[in-house]
Amino acid sequence: MYKNLAAAFAAACVLLSPAHTQTREPLKAGFVYVTPVTEAGWVRQHDEGRRAVEAALGPQVATTFVANVPEGPDAERVIRDLARQGHRLIFTPSFGYMEPTLKVARDFPDVKFESITGYKTAPNVAVANARYYEGRYLAGIAAGRMTRTHVAGYVAGFPIPEVLQGINAFTLGMRSVNPQAQVKVVWLGTWFDPPRERDAALSLFNQQVDVVAFHTGSTAVMAAAQERGKLAVAYHSDMRQVAPDAQIVAVTHHWGDYYTRRARQVLAGQWTPGNVWGGVKEGMVRVGDFGPRVPQAVRDEVLARQADIAAGRLRPFAGPIADNAGRPVLAQGAALTDEQILKMNFLVAGVQGKLPQ
Repeated sequence: MYKNLAAAFAAACVLLSPAHTQTREPLKAGFVYVTPVTEAGWVRQHDEGRRAVEAALGPQVATTFVANVPEGPDAERVIRDLARQGHRLIFTPSFGYMEPTLKVARDFPDVKFESITGYKTAPNVAVANARYYEGRYLAGIAAGRMTRTHVAGYVAGFPIPEVLQGINAFTLGMRSVNPQAQVKVVWLGTWFDPPRERDAALSLFNQQVDVVAFHTGSTAVMAAAQERGKLAVAYHSDMRQVAPDAQIVAVTHHWGDYYTRRARQVLAGQWTPGNVWGGVKEGMVRVGDFGPRVPQAVRDEVLARQADIAAGRLRPFAGPIADNAGRPVLAQGAALTDEQILKMNFLVAGVQGKLPQ
């Protein structure tokens, strides 16, 4: 009997020795970026989110990223390579990555995918987006107070609902404090082309525009405004380093909390394919980082309206709303539903021009 106990004890010691102790492998999380990682902008904010995951989870996670990946076949190849390399959680933050993500997800059912700005889910694909339009409305208030020509410019990538939401909310915010304000839009058909972004901003400045906003991926519009002595609204990141005098306010996006929460859920075996659309209230969108030319009264007004949005007292898409052809869209006292906002396909009164075909 004692001989058997001794043998069992010796076997247990072998199993528990450092050489035989199994340590849990870190969660490999991959990120795919549509542009290079620059000092500010869309990709910068998502890379800050990746870094937040590392800071929060330490050795439990190992992250990697692939940058400057065009939407389309290249994206599918990169996403597939990350899955093959053992990444169990893959973030794909660009609208054009949605279909490639879904295609790869079908072949890797044990990998969890996060399609950021996408709208199609699957058993192993979640979607998440932010209510950027809330920040755009607030930036429009600042622009409406600061403009002297009553004409703003907007450099836009593609006419998808997210971009239309931003243009319309910005215009409605401007006209809430400056009813005669007009917004001129230049469409680029790309998310990231700094020379063209700069040229578009300069062309707007030659058309009475004295404050400009944008929905593209670089800091080129901000730099153009600084060069011309005009005003600009930073997007994605605080861009005062690029445009210290031009920036009036920044609409910034914050992904760290969401990315960390989703990684924790994978580690705990609790991940589910959700659909998140957070905004000011959830801390995913914030307006601030005012420039030196913005009076305190304007800062206070913008921050007060931000608090109103967080508390549900202010809804940017509340009636009455008409499109820029004069047709009524929404009556007084009504507000667009989330479904209507997500399918937005018109430009509000005050926006000059038509949607590109």
